[in-house]
Parts: sequence; C-alpha cells; structure tokens
Amino acid sequence: MGKLDGLTAIVTGAAHGMGKATAERFGKEGAKVVVADFNVTVEGQPLTTNPGQETVDAIKKAGGEATFSHVDVSSYASAEKTVAQAIEKYGKVDILINVAGNLRERMIFNMSEEEWDAVIGVHLKGTFNMTKFASIHWRQRREYGRVTSFTSPAFLGGSGQVNYCAAKGGIVSLMRACSAELVRYNVTANAFAPNGMWTRMTDRGLAQQEAQKRGEPPRSTIAAGTYGDPANVPPLLAYLSSPQAANVSGHVFHGEGFPPNGFRYSVYSKEREIRTIHSVVPWDIDKLFEIFPLTLGRGLQLPMGVTSEDRRQGVQPQR
Repeated sequence: MGKLDGLTAIVTGAAHGMGKATAERFGKEGAKVVVADFNVTVEGQPLTTNPGQETVDAIKKAGGEATFSHVDVSSYASAEKTVAQAIEKYGKVDILINVAGNLRERMIFNMSEEEWDAVIGVHLKGTFNMTKFASIHWRQRREYGRVTSFTSPAFLGGSGQVNYCAAKGGIVSLMRACSAELVRYNVTANAFAPNGMWTRMTDRGLAQQEAQKRGEPPRSTIAAGTYGDPANVPPLLAYLSSPQAANVSGHVFHGEGFPPNGFRYSVYSKEREIRTIHSVVPWDIDKLFEIFPLTLGRGLQLPMGVTSEDRRQGVQPQR
C-alpha cells in the first residue's frame, strides 16, 4: 500500500527538478497526480519539447496514474482551469504542492520592474492563485485538504535576488494565513524551504556557470544518488500530505543536502517578541533615544558578512 492511496494531488512545476521528483514519488505512493507545468525555461522561454508530459509518462510507466495540465500559475484564469481539470478528471483534489518557480537575479538598484513582476507573479501570486481555487473546492467538501508551498531559506533575507526573497517571505505569511483560515475545513497549510538541491535553477549560479565553462556537466544532470538529488525532498512532502499529518499546519520545514550523501529535515521556529519597552503615556522622543541602546537595541548588531569591510575580506553573510 502507498502512503497516499486514494488521494489526488496537483503538483506545479512538475516538469523538472523537485516538482518532477515530487510528482513521481506521489504517483508511486498511490496518488493520482496532475502534473502542472508551463513548459518553459527558467528565463520564461517556451520549450520545443513537453517535459511535463514526460513526467506523466514516467508515472504511468511505474504503474501510477497521472495527467498533464499546461498552466501558467501567475495567471488567475489558468490556475482556475487547472484545478477544474483535476476535479473533472479525478472527481476531487486532496493535495496541492506549489513548486513552480523562476529566477530574475539582480541587486535592487539594477532590478527592472519586469524582473520584479515576473518573480512575484510566479512565486507569490502563483501560490495564491492555485491555493485560492483549491480552497474553494476544499471549503465545499469540508473533508480533506493539504497544501504545501515551496519557500526558501531566502525568506530570511539574501543578496542579489530581492524579488525572490520578497516572494518567498510572502509565501510564508500566506501559508500561515491559510492555516488559520482553512483549519475549520480540515485543511492544513505548510511551507517547505529546500536548500542545496541540484536543479536547472541552481545550474544558473555563477559558480556553476564557471564550472560549466570549464567543461564540467551541469549539476542537475548528475544529481541522482547525491546529497543534491531532488528525490531527497518528496518523502517529507508525502508525510505532510497524508492523513497522518492532520495536526501539522502553519509551519515552515527545511530540507538540506550535505556531503557526501546526507540529507536532513528540520523545522523553523516562529518569530516571537524577545524584548519590550512600555510607556503609559505617549513616548517622549528624547527618552526613547536615550533608552533604546540599553533596552530594545541591547546586543543588536549587523549580521556577520553584511558590512562593506566584510565584503572586502570575502566574509559570507550568515543567515
């Protein structure tokens, strides 16, 4: 018996990388899978092949059941059509895994409006679009729903991809709001932040581009069986999508590969107040300036790796 027998799952971004690995694993675990993808490059250029259908074919070859849905998750209407297609094909939707993503990396002072909109549109709006239409179905059924949306450790902040960081932070907040709103309908909502996976997106990193210029193969093509294998990701997603996870909602989970072949899962703590100051009358600005360094500001400093001197010395930022 599979862990997801009798359930129907939509997996976005399922033509490549972690989305593909998730769709194929869910098929092996007995879920009927809607392989949802736009079939474009990371830069948004149309492909001449249909890798989404190839994922469907792989699931069927392994004995599973799957169908392809061509979807632009950043399009409200396209997302609605994919959820409707899943319901028409399989009678219901139980699971939604929001994986679809893209990159447009720039420092904020170089970033164009188009680059900002493209990333926010796919990651944040795309997650909203798909979850909105799945939630309508779940509210009507009041039986079962599981949504896991991909964020990234970048939700904690980073350099060179402010659009991506902002989108991934927005997904965390969106997920927590969905957890609170949908609990009455037997729906859970969580986020998953992978790190160190070898996919076509990470092939675009500067270090990897230099390695490829030296004749080394893209890491995504040699990931199988390594700590960077996208197949390391789906087991936890399967648990979060299963009946056993009915009590798990509103959390951010982390998955990270480490050499030579290890992989770990963890869960982030939620933000909380760690120090307060209080006044029974409106704050006096002179008083606030006086006490801030001794109270709220006590011990606060820039994270290692973010000062100009750090950068000159090559110190990497710490999250």
